[in-house]
Amino acid sequence: MSLRASKLQIIKFILAEVIYTSQQFKELHHRAHVLYSLYAAQNSGHAVCIFYLVLRALDTVEDDMTINLETKIPMLHNFHTFLYEAEWRFTESKEKDRQVLEDFPTISLEFRNLASVYQEVIADICHKMGVGMAEFLEKKVESMKEWDKYCHYVAGLVGIGLSRLFSASELEDPIVGQDTQLSNSMGLFLQKTNIIRDYLEDQLDGREFWPREAWSKYGKKLSDFANPENIVPAVQCLNELITNALLHVPDVLTFLSRLKNQSVFNFCAIPQVMAIATLAACYNNQQVFKGVVKIRKGQAVTLMMDATNLQAVKAIMMQYVEEIYQKIPLTDPSSGRTQNIVLSIRNLSMSSESSLSRNHLSGIYLSCAMLLAALSYQYLSAASPVSEEIHSSQ
Repeated sequence: MSLRASKLQIIKFILAEVIYTSQQFKELHHRAHVLYSLYAAQNSGHAVCIFYLVLRALDTVEDDMTINLETKIPMLHNFHTFLYEAEWRFTESKEKDRQVLEDFPTISLEFRNLASVYQEVIADICHKMGVGMAEFLEKKVESMKEWDKYCHYVAGLVGIGLSRLFSASELEDPIVGQDTQLSNSMGLFLQKTNIIRDYLEDQLDGREFWPREAWSKYGKKLSDFANPENIVPAVQCLNELITNALLHVPDVLTFLSRLKNQSVFNFCAIPQVMAIATLAACYNNQQVFKGVVKIRKGQAVTLMMDATNLQAVKAIMMQYVEEIYQKIPLTDPSSGRTQNIVLSIRNLSMSSESSLSRNHLSGIYLSCAMLLAALSYQYLSAASPVSEEIHSSQ
């Protein structure tokens, strides 16, 4: 396959991913990653695109429940080596994203055409993530520390890898790629938000990602939270996990404060504001255990168009933590901790300039927003796979 042909195939992969995610309107931070890859023309943009597809392929292996563990575990451990095998592909997957495995030679070719500094980052993160995914295939998340560890493997490593790519391209200073604690928090905040929001969907799929250390205080089985008679302790557990997720917000704001490149800032900030809005919608909300809680389509587009500078992001964070603060039940077991972290975020959000400009938009970002709006139109008539969408008005 020629280099030009392989690049066209890569674009095809990404377009297919954009169309799929627009129809599902799920995992909005993934959409932001894809859109950035479509528009970034050079330097780290192409590396980010390949990084995304490599991890999408790895994730497809992990998600495919039809692959037996005897096959899956070695695949996850060795997946990074397949990047250097020109003909490796996997044609036995039943997952919806199996094309990335079936056409993996196209992706691996593009990987091998990247500068060595990018290859090293992608292969290293792929290796660590595969090992971590294999570790949690045969065990459930027990403690809060294990929850952090699992989220590190599946999302924190993504944040670390992206940060290293941005620094390697010199779009950002070396410290961005070197401070792995902040990069890890970026990923953990997103992953915890998804895990919290997707309680019911994961239950229907036979998966559990809420940590036992938290939910065992409120019930005998995590699945019991879906029963109406258990809604009070279920919501209390929900609030405790949201409080835990909010602990990452200070790191998120510090990370964003170090970014210089406008496109990189947009790329990193958009998923974070989506996450805080989602947590605000989920907090103290019984609907998490009855259906799908999502932010509204118009709200999502507004967030994407607004989150273009640090002060705007701080204003958005302030808005949604205030929403949470107003909903804290005095009788909630986590109420004190929730109030404390909200006050900490409030202080951080007010600690810099008083002018909260939210009007500056880069050209690349306007293009992304317009494409999202066009694609989102297709979703308006599509039903959720779990239940009807819940528009939180709390």
